[in-house]
Amino acid sequence: MIVKRLFIVILCFIFQYYVGFSLNNQIIPGAESTNEYIHLLKDKRVGIVANHTSVIKNVHLVDTLISLKINVVKIFCPEHGFRGEKEAGEKVKSEKDKKTNLPIISLYGKHYKPTSEDLKRIDIILFDIQDVGVRCYTYLSTLHYVMEACAENNITLIILDRPNPNGFYIDGPVLNLKYKSFVGLHPVPLVYGMTIGEYATMINGEKWLNDRITCNLKIILCKNYTHSSKYILPVKPSPNLIDMQAVYLYPSLALFEGTAISVGRGTDKPFKSFGHPSLLRGEYFFVPQKNHNKSKPLYCDTTCRGYDLSNFVFNDSNYFTIKWLIMAYQAFPDKRRFFNRFFYNLSGNDILIKQIEDGVDENEIRKTWKPEIEKFMKLREKYLLYP
Repeated sequence: MIVKRLFIVILCFIFQYYVGFSLNNQIIPGAESTNEYIHLLKDKRVGIVANHTSVIKNVHLVDTLISLKINVVKIFCPEHGFRGEKEAGEKVKSEKDKKTNLPIISLYGKHYKPTSEDLKRIDIILFDIQDVGVRCYTYLSTLHYVMEACAENNITLIILDRPNPNGFYIDGPVLNLKYKSFVGLHPVPLVYGMTIGEYATMINGEKWLNDRITCNLKIILCKNYTHSSKYILPVKPSPNLIDMQAVYLYPSLALFEGTAISVGRGTDKPFKSFGHPSLLRGEYFFVPQKNHNKSKPLYCDTTCRGYDLSNFVFNDSNYFTIKWLIMAYQAFPDKRRFFNRFFYNLSGNDILIKQIEDGVDENEIRKTWKPEIEKFMKLREKYLLYP
């Protein structure tokens, strides 16, 4: 009997140890460490750059701060809007938040950068948006312009850092500044392996803001995060990245946005499938349809032929690939109409199009990226905040 009780006690101890270990090593975004930044907001007029991903557990950051008697005076929102419901490329209007009655200033409508008028009567700004670690995802550009506006108006910017779900690798072509745009402002690879806080530090350090000015930054770090972490997003970061499969496929399939190919918008598999009405190969068929916002996706109500990647299995060597891009090009009947000019901005150069048109295989194309990726990795080391 004594031996049995002792065995039960040991089992309970082991269970408590491992549960405690798991909880203690759970990744905690910066927003949740309120004790590290709440004192900086006391007696200040606070602006917040946020969207639907700006949550502490299941409570929005804005609601949390208001409950803590912080004087939130204005909200700024990126592409997809404050509630994350707008489609890609859809302009976002400034409005008032129905719940708090706070003004929401769109940074994806009439302007990308907060104006001096927007920043009047603001003492400090918080930035809390979940990024996905891909250069063409526009939250990065919003970060750039918010930093620039804060620097020009002598306002401190506090970044509540969040883990990068694609932060465990670096890949893809480095942007040639000749092709910089709102889907890529900086000379970094398509997948750059940094959190939003690290990236902001690099923007400052490399003097990428207008006139080489720098922003007064404070980063509230994530806890228990490393660059080998596979962080599962608790909230989808935008309407068409509906789960982690789509988040992992996004770097590869985002390049299709600069072609005639559909990436499954208007279906139940956006960024988990691709196709076209006249594609010559593919075992998967889908019909894009209007969504709840009534915006028409590409090839709305038309049957597309292509490929379903919902069950694609990732390993360390295939998180980013251009094999599907090459495959789609080869199966496209009118090759002159495959690429459009947006592809230059997404890929960041004018070389990749020519390589694909000339039939260069993926391995050879990758070799041409290697020198610039290695150069970037050395640059990146200076700005890493996590192991």
